Amino acid sequence: AESGAAPAAMAMAWRAAPRAAARLLLGRRGIASCLDPSTGLTEDQKEFQKVAFDFAAKEMAPYMAEWDEKEIFPVETMRKAAQLGFGGIYVKPDVGGSGLSRLDTSIIFEALSTGCASTTAYMSIHNMCVWMIDTFGNEEQRRRFCPSLCSMEKFASYCLTEPGSGSDAASLLTSAQRKGDTYVLNGSKAFISGGGDTDVYVVMCRTGGPGPKGISCLVLEKGMPGLSFGKKEKKVGWNSQPTRAVIFEDCIVPVGNRLGAEGQGFSIAMQGLNGGRINIASCSLGAAHASVLLAQEHLTVRKQFGEPLANNQYLQFRLAEMATRLVAARLMVRNAARALQDGREDAAVLCSMAKLFATDECFGICNQALQMHGGYGYLKDYAVQQFVRDIRVHQILEGTNEVMRMIVARNLLQG
Repeated sequence: AESGAAPAAMAMAWRAAPRAAARLLLGRRGIASCLDPSTGLTEDQKEFQKVAFDFAAKEMAPYMAEWDEKEIFPVETMRKAAQLGFGGIYVKPDVGGSGLSRLDTSIIFEALSTGCASTTAYMSIHNMCVWMIDTFGNEEQRRRFCPSLCSMEKFASYCLTEPGSGSDAASLLTSAQRKGDTYVLNGSKAFISGGGDTDVYVVMCRTGGPGPKGISCLVLEKGMPGLSFGKKEKKVGWNSQPTRAVIFEDCIVPVGNRLGAEGQGFSIAMQGLNGGRINIASCSLGAAHASVLLAQEHLTVRKQFGEPLANNQYLQFRLAEMATRLVAARLMVRNAARALQDGREDAAVLCSMAKLFATDECFGICNQALQMHGGYGYLKDYAVQQFVRDIRVHQILEGTNEVMRMIVARNLLQG
């Protein structure tokens, strides 16, 4: 029995790693350094950034490993976040939103992601859905849907991708046939975050001919006849949010649930995704920021060949590169967020560039941080591996990074 005591004690210490990471993030975020995420922010921005960092460290980081392992959708934690104004960050205040800018939103999502990138990523999708209803809905729709979504009494999902329509979103096949005051919806959506557990579904469907001009946007509510869900997917990461197919079989949707005019759906979807790309890039920034701090701490305390790893010049250089890439990505994301907020003509391509650069670079940063941990980094008791798993998918969703390259290249070569 005694021989098993030491390994058991070591295992308990390892399982404390997520809480240790939370203390690290809470204690080190305000240091004056080249890595300081509050550099250049206004006093107001620094204040709500601090609120988001505190919430991430106290309410998310200590539980992110459990949410991942047990595949828990942390509804009550997100509702606590909504009480701080994080359920409708860039939604107008008259329907319960916080009315903040796209840059403010990026700052908040980056901070929250240091506590759990997976949960924050779902919150970013939820925020995008509420913004779409707030922006393109009529007054009746805004007041019917937005208040309960901003409070996160109800949760939303974005439904664009289909089994046969991913990057080529304009080829989607889900159809909505108009019959009097209703649409009859048939088809299915794939890889839907929150699917089956959420209450409101913002669905892109075909009401007209082929191509983007035949697509409209409908808002569905859970419980509508003909709306059902596939099995819960088993994923590499993003395990604190369920992912399912959303299925429509002669689903009856009132015409009053259509956002905007018929044929406007593809435009609505793409405008939503411009912000979604900034949001998901911001979530990658938070994971990378946390991973740099964890690597920095590990290099300081871990000894090999009689001295701390921090004395190894190769590892010093790699840490310097990680920090440099993180700061570059952060500046790029914040620049794109300002462009989107200002409605600049180049906003869409800047959002694509920021999403491409930040998600690629931040995954590399997290992966390098895992490597610096050696064998410990590959244990699920250490937070760094979860950041690696959770943000890998950011290079795929909200438009794959290959599509981001296509958008940037098209912009460079047109005319």
